[in-house]
Amino acid sequence: MTEAVLRPHAEHQFADELALLAEQDDRPRPPGWRLSPRAVTVYLLGGTLPDGTVVTPKYVGPRRLIEVAVATLATDRALLLLGVPGTAKTWVSEHLAAAVSGDSTLLVQGTAGTAEEAIRYGWNYARLLAEGPSDQALVPSPVMRAMRSGAVARIEELTRMPSDVQDSLITILSEKALPVPELGTEVQARKGFTVIATANDRDRGVNDLSSALRRRFNTVVLPLPATTEEEVDIVARRVAQIGTSLELPETIAGLEEIRRVVTVFRELRSGRTADGRTRLKSPSGTLSTAEAISVITSGRVLATHFGDGVLRPADVAGGIVGTVVQDPVADRVVWQEYLETVVRERPEWSDFYRACREVS
Repeated sequence: MTEAVLRPHAEHQFADELALLAEQDDRPRPPGWRLSPRAVTVYLLGGTLPDGTVVTPKYVGPRRLIEVAVATLATDRALLLLGVPGTAKTWVSEHLAAAVSGDSTLLVQGTAGTAEEAIRYGWNYARLLAEGPSDQALVPSPVMRAMRSGAVARIEELTRMPSDVQDSLITILSEKALPVPELGTEVQARKGFTVIATANDRDRGVNDLSSALRRRFNTVVLPLPATTEEEVDIVARRVAQIGTSLELPETIAGLEEIRRVVTVFRELRSGRTADGRTRLKSPSGTLSTAEAISVITSGRVLATHFGDGVLRPADVAGGIVGTVVQDPVADRVVWQEYLETVVRERPEWSDFYRACREVS
């Protein structure tokens, strides 16, 4: 069944690794945890087990950040993963939940329309009208289900929720209990329960957390990749994983185009060329690692179905232009200037320059 799913949950996709880690994990585990904090860190960052099994890295970045995040989950504080879009906040959140409690599906997606019931609980109104308030009529939220089972609840885009909905978490995080006044009872969290939330403050429609709620989170800021090589490695790994899921054949010269896309995004993102000699205007978009992954994946599909299987500049040019030019006026000026002053001056990029000119 898992093979037919387009994107298996982390606990299913990496079930073998998680099972081996649990089998060879001889360190103390916090109450309710499937693995020790050390083993959770190995699962995320990769490593070699005592029997020689290699655990693939799920996140490439500073080790200390992941250690702090894992240590936070072992305390009574919730974890807030903060960062600009595309810094793998959701990815890290999912894998942390899979490693700690074996279930990454207890998820609340924050939007401007998220209601308090998504955090607390709702009602089956047919049963409520027929029977009145009862346990059978109550519809538990993912957070309530996590409290009952001692698991990790995930909240995506916490700052997109209205402030009053955000604050419904305060009692849950401080008292580790969720009152149900209609039934004259409460749900008390079992050991192992915690919350991982993600947020960014770059998008529009953001609602700042109240000081009372922010105090109940330990915040870990996930940065953009520090070096070009690190970002190329991340993009190559994720593109390969997505390609396997989509059953795409291997493409030739893929690494060369990945490096080119990453270089373009990093230069425009930072406002200067890689050699530091030329200052550049930056477009309105974030040009994140996640967007680079999307551009390369789309290019692989083009090369597979409309080309000869070789990933060429023409396969990624359209995706790059579409990602960079979010504002059709201001961003187009930024892109054209970069194309003529930087790309055109690089002889080894001549094919890429022509491809971009055609789609621009």
